[in-house]
Amino acid sequence: MPESPNRVASPPPPPPPGPLKPPLHTLISSHDFAAAASAFPAKTYAFISSAATDCLTHRANTTAYAAIGLRPRVLRDVSGPVDLGTSMLGRHVRSPIFCSPTSLGTLVHPDGECALGRACQALGIAQVVSTSASFPLGDIVDAIRSSSTPAPAAGSDSGGDMIPIFFQLYVDKDRAKSERLLAAAAALGCVGGVFLTVDAPVMGKREADERVRADESVRAPMAGTRAGNDGGGGGLGRIMGQYVDASVAWADLAWLRRCLPPGTPVALKGVQTAADAVRAVDAGVDAIFVSNHGGRSLDTAPATILVLLELQRCCPHVFDRVQVFVDGGVARGTDVFKALCLGATAVGVGRGVLYGLNYGEEGVRRYIEILNEELETTMRLCGVTSLDELHPGLLNTRAVDHLVPESAADDHPYAKWRRKPQGSKL
Repeated sequence: MPESPNRVASPPPPPPPGPLKPPLHTLISSHDFAAAASAFPAKTYAFISSAATDCLTHRANTTAYAAIGLRPRVLRDVSGPVDLGTSMLGRHVRSPIFCSPTSLGTLVHPDGECALGRACQALGIAQVVSTSASFPLGDIVDAIRSSSTPAPAAGSDSGGDMIPIFFQLYVDKDRAKSERLLAAAAALGCVGGVFLTVDAPVMGKREADERVRADESVRAPMAGTRAGNDGGGGGLGRIMGQYVDASVAWADLAWLRRCLPPGTPVALKGVQTAADAVRAVDAGVDAIFVSNHGGRSLDTAPATILVLLELQRCCPHVFDRVQVFVDGGVARGTDVFKALCLGATAVGVGRGVLYGLNYGEEGVRRYIEILNEELETTMRLCGVTSLDELHPGLLNTRAVDHLVPESAADDHPYAKWRRKPQGSKL
């Protein structure tokens, strides 16, 4: 029987229910949190879990850690407390684990980066807020300041009772927009430094993200962008990252310094070779951040723990001149331990804290607490109780040493061929 033209059509049936999210108290490892994330909406899961093209670098970030063995020391008195305290860019933190910049946190939880910030403050660890966050930086700071459980910032010289946060910058094609963001960050008075992302002048091809249509109401207020769909798919990173200035070069570090109050620390996020680490130090940055965007930018780029080995082999002086941060593939306290033994000052977690955010602020706290507990256990079982005691001799890297370049030079070790200019005779 035909419907009346005035009849309102019935809504489509709801999608079949996804897997149930297990109770937070049942999760005892980072892998449990990753498994629970399968309950995310399809687009959220694709955006967070995806990586570039064949995901080889994404997997290598993890497998390279697994290939490095530990060399425990025994008969050491490890009965006392383990000291995880350290500093990032001159600011004291309670643990060397920090929250790497992540985008669009409200896809996971309505409180997004505000919940991340409150959890980091409660734990006394650093948070790096992304230009692509779901909230303006001021809103995140206000949420942290209104929290009832701020951690005392021992050793900090500013920011009241707040653990200083850091701001990650994607440079906008309209430089005036970036200058306004930097001015706003400086005016908040609690931003401990700026992390300039240098490994994503364009966005990598994240096929899982492209395949799922985007909700076009999703916005990134600091970047001034919104989600969309086009003939290439619905990739949130690609479409919302079109404002990023691909012309940023070494000379622009001087511009960045001019935009900041004197003395503001600057870190370069995305260093992946010894050659660039040396150049960054010579350019006067305060820290280098070894990162490959979690494998989300350039597939088959080196695993980040291997880049730390490359720096140790080719330019060890870098560790004496600047702080070195690293992220990518960190899933266990043993991973954090290995990175610290190879010279990292602090170790970032990105995807993992978003998996924790699945349970709100409490989930983020529990995720980091698990990693801290695993790190403490690893340290005791290796015979140490302070970060000052960590060194490369506690590791066996023979399984990956053959993958580590032997020179900071740009040249290939034996292939010296160069392409002739087009039109020249052979």
